[in-house]
Amino acid sequence: MDWLGVDWLWAHDYEFAREVLQRGVAAVFLVAFLSTLNQFPALLGERGLSPAPTFLRFISFRQSPSIFHWRYSDRMLRLVCLVGALAAASVVVGLPQLGPPWVPLLVFLLMWALYLSIVNVGQTFYGFGWESLLLEAGFIVAFLGSSQSPPPLPIIVACWWLVFRLEFGAGMIKMRGGSEWRDFTALMYHHETQPMPGPLSRFAHLLPAWFDKLEVVGSHFAQLVVPWFLFAALIPHPVAQVVGACAAAIVILTQSWLVVTGNFAWLNWLTIVLAFSAVPDLWMLGEEGAPGPVWFGVVVIAASVLLLVLSWRPLLNLFSSNQLMNASFNRYHLVNAYGAFGTVTKERYEVIVEGTASPVPSEGWREYEFKGKPGDPTRVPRQFAPYHLRLDWLMWFLALGRQERWFSVLLVRLLEGDRGVLRMLRHNPFPDAPPEWVRARIFLYRFATHEERRERGLWWVRHEVDELAGPVQLGPSHPLRAKNASSVGGGAKAPAAQPDVDPDEANAVDVDNDAGEPGTGQDGARG
Repeated sequence: MDWLGVDWLWAHDYEFAREVLQRGVAAVFLVAFLSTLNQFPALLGERGLSPAPTFLRFISFRQSPSIFHWRYSDRMLRLVCLVGALAAASVVVGLPQLGPPWVPLLVFLLMWALYLSIVNVGQTFYGFGWESLLLEAGFIVAFLGSSQSPPPLPIIVACWWLVFRLEFGAGMIKMRGGSEWRDFTALMYHHETQPMPGPLSRFAHLLPAWFDKLEVVGSHFAQLVVPWFLFAALIPHPVAQVVGACAAAIVILTQSWLVVTGNFAWLNWLTIVLAFSAVPDLWMLGEEGAPGPVWFGVVVIAASVLLLVLSWRPLLNLFSSNQLMNASFNRYHLVNAYGAFGTVTKERYEVIVEGTASPVPSEGWREYEFKGKPGDPTRVPRQFAPYHLRLDWLMWFLALGRQERWFSVLLVRLLEGDRGVLRMLRHNPFPDAPPEWVRARIFLYRFATHEERRERGLWWVRHEVDELAGPVQLGPSHPLRAKNASSVGGGAKAPAAQPDVDPDEANAVDVDNDAGEPGTGQDGARG
């Protein structure tokens, strides 16, 4: 088996790339585990908006592998997050990399397995393409070895293949999508209508139309042309490696522009990290060193064959007229299909949730403020990425007309004054006691012009276009209502099938309703 030690298997001049890949992917894992620790219990925990224990009763391990099939509790979820975060932090500071290759291998596979367990029970709140991206990236870089062996070339190439699918897949989705990408007008709308704008999104939106069109041209070039040159380094010549590095630089530059003009969780950050896989140690081009251990070569080849076999369907998908976007072809989220914004919405709708302490739902309405999504027209959006605000993102989809059961449960939790849910919000207008009524209205938003900003202090201009839900209140059988009426307390009961409706024809939602759906008056957003 001496052939495993020959130099073709080892990329001696990609040591720097390995450092960036291992530490960068681990840093994103750290953010992901901390994000889950802070948000999962309120969203998907035992009393979450879409409880994972309920989901686990209807799906098998074979369908959705997760350690939580053995047992789920919020305490166990927090333990999983803490273990994952500690493992990720150890790689960020470089501890496992100091040992033999099997140490970072096991640490990364541990992070991958733990986060896979979370994603596979996360339902719609973990249905984003960058969840699969992180899992795939984590699995691949697990086989990069440690400082005691050179980086394996097949794994470096696997990173190029991942970046290629990310960029070229996104480019093909755009060309097959809305006409706005073909007439170069997409970015005249995108900065304003993207799910969660950042502090610089308004400035990007107000740039001249010619610049927006130039952006689209640059996007097409970066996604449809540049990714092919990532593989130039396979040609055994220093110039070819420089070409690959230049392609990586263009990817990094365009992704950096997306970082500063939006809030796409860790999608752009992780793409930047992965693009460094094509940046060689220019001062070591052509140099040779000692090969890695034979056993590690065997493991690398086995992993490479697995990734190669799993690449067939994603490869066909790239050139299919029915191209899938952000799709996993296996339950382990390995070698996936990626893409985003095949069509761009032209108008921005926002769901504004309000409450009132008045016994009559006709006065005293006050807004709940979310951390990331637009609300107060005078508030400048903040930069949260790579941190992922899952509830805020799902509220954007809700405004586009998607009917979500979890939103009705959210209204119930606000009426209860649920602490976990309230911690996910920026501002609770009822700090002393929960409101009597809540409602949800739909507003059309647009960025304020320079004049409107200067004269009225506005960042957004908005006007109401529809009502989504409400006014709704807790039903008469709810323990909190009973306590207020008779001073007798009681715990929350198991969800029932339908909400209670008060005889005065106002909507009354009972916490006993699993969906918490308002009885009447619910309309989808028109977006």
